[in-house]
Amino acid sequence: MDLFDRHWATYRSIVDHDYMEHRAATAVAAHLLRERVGAHETGAPPPRTVDLGCGDLALLGPTLRHLPLSSYEGIDIAANVLPLAERSLEGAPYPRRFVVGDLLAWAEGKVPDDDGRPADLLLSSFAVHHLHDDEKEQFFRAARRRSTRGAPFLWNDLFREPAESLASYVARYSRRVRETWTALDPEEREQVVEHLSTLDHPADREAITGLLEAAGWRWQWVWRGHHSAEAMLLLEAA
Repeated sequence: MDLFDRHWATYRSIVDHDYMEHRAATAVAAHLLRERVGAHETGAPPPRTVDLGCGDLALLGPTLRHLPLSSYEGIDIAANVLPLAERSLEGAPYPRRFVVGDLLAWAEGKVPDDDGRPADLLLSSFAVHHLHDDEKEQFFRAARRRSTRGAPFLWNDLFREPAESLASYVARYSRRVRETWTALDPEEREQVVEHLSTLDHPADREAITGLLEAAGWRWQWVWRGHHSAEAMLLLEAA
């Protein structure tokens, strides 16, 4: 089993056991997408959709496959997941494109073969928290420039509590992993702790809203998990 397969098996176990509340978040996202995208039936054109950090689409794929989109572009830094995502949208009645790239590169127009067209709908789940704070500011400003006015952006991610330090967040989340993610073996749990200790930079839940407003986004919280970490914002390009 290669490195990707080992890490992917751990990720799938996390999702399957709902340790990060993917089920509740997906249900909220599916409801909001059906509500928002259904607006095209009253005259608005179907949205050009960009999914930043699309993953394998195992959970949201069934909803996306039946939405009246004009097109879908899935972007992920892990090339191995893109064939899985493509299969999840097989049969969808709109053009689909899957690209290896990171979300900041897309926002800044640096993804290969990007046609530069603005997005009418943005999605991102558990990806933006990998950016440092200055990169988050770059990303949201650039993403606003690449979005049509009024475009919704459904952003599901990890967040720190207001005024909580990154070190305190990492310690708190690490305890949660080690003590409650018991379907993972000890080595897998330590892999998760290593990941969140070195690669995760979740935003302060209160501070991020000021950054969003300055970058040109209206915002509202639409879901919060039970662990003071996972949460979802519905943004709108002002």
